[in-house]
Amino acid sequence: MIKIKSDKIIINDTLFDGYLYIDNRLISSVSTENLDADELYDYTGKFVSSGFIDMHTHGGGGNAFITDNKDSVIKGCDFHLAHGTTSIMPTVSTDDISVMVKAVDSIKQAKLSGETKANILGAHLEGPYLSKKQSGAQAGGHIKSPDATEYQAIFEKYGDIIARWTYAPEVDKDQKFAKYLSSKGVILSAGHSDAKYEDMKKAVENGCNLITHLYSCTSTITRNKGFRSLGVIESAYLMDELFVEIIADGKHLPPELIKMIVKIKGADKVCLVTDSLEIAGSNVLSGVMSGVEFEVSDGVCKLKDGTGFAGSIATADMLLKTLIFECGYSVPFAVKMITKTPASLLKLNKGELKAGFDADIVVFDDKINVSNVFVGGEKVI
Repeated sequence: MIKIKSDKIIINDTLFDGYLYIDNRLISSVSTENLDADELYDYTGKFVSSGFIDMHTHGGGGNAFITDNKDSVIKGCDFHLAHGTTSIMPTVSTDDISVMVKAVDSIKQAKLSGETKANILGAHLEGPYLSKKQSGAQAGGHIKSPDATEYQAIFEKYGDIIARWTYAPEVDKDQKFAKYLSSKGVILSAGHSDAKYEDMKKAVENGCNLITHLYSCTSTITRNKGFRSLGVIESAYLMDELFVEIIADGKHLPPELIKMIVKIKGADKVCLVTDSLEIAGSNVLSGVMSGVEFEVSDGVCKLKDGTGFAGSIATADMLLKTLIFECGYSVPFAVKMITKTPASLLKLNKGELKAGFDADIVVFDDKINVSNVFVGGEKVI
């Protein structure tokens, strides 16, 4: 039995003063009762939170997730673990399909190795079935329409590791891609999409329940001879079924826009993600990733030509700093969007400090600096 003491244990929207007990990798209770335990950790004065869940990240600490090297995946996951991410979904960006498949295989091998301290939830494929009009930093030369022979072959081999797939609903003309993936239990996410409301309506009817990085490469209202059509953004607000993820680094979305999203959708439907690149946490300031030139300035990674962002260099703790210190949210309210909400979407036994839930725990101070991390009840940092 492990006992954690704190006056700032985050329970739903409140701070609890008492003890958290861990037994057999699970939280056994949260109580004011001071019971005997084999190990005691006194974190009085520090926040004790459920572990952070990042379901969209391309790497970190100089380690890419689009790789044929499982060690790169392991090191990237452990880099993010030090910033509180106890559960992670390594993301594979658009590239030649053979390169993407090798990356999925590397993620699978990393998970099977048991060498990662963090929980690898599965692979997230971001493409290649996207919109060229909304490609952003994705490699436009590899974007294409869904090929049933191709994606079914990939899933037949790697269905046990593919947890999420981002696609543009408007390129899935017959809905076969959506129907196939959703029938397999994969999280289907609309992103890098120029879809209109009608496209989104069909997508939701066929299993899509998430928007990839809202406002980043997602369509908005358009006009045709005066008649307006809703885009992905407005559809996300209108359709209660849809969760949205936001890159809350304070760069991709200004604090005012973050507050608007949370106000309209509610914290129960907003998930914080880093969408971090492999250069997050490194000293790299320029280069080429997946054939796309980039440079880092103003705390964000930009396309070399300056026309847009190429991705973030954020970590999970940085997202919370944005929501707490720039948006003005309370710590428990902000934490919910990187713990309970993504856990709800992904149907995980995680995301809350509650009896019977996995004992993934993060300890951090008033400045949101992570000091200690537990995964499955084991203190790893």
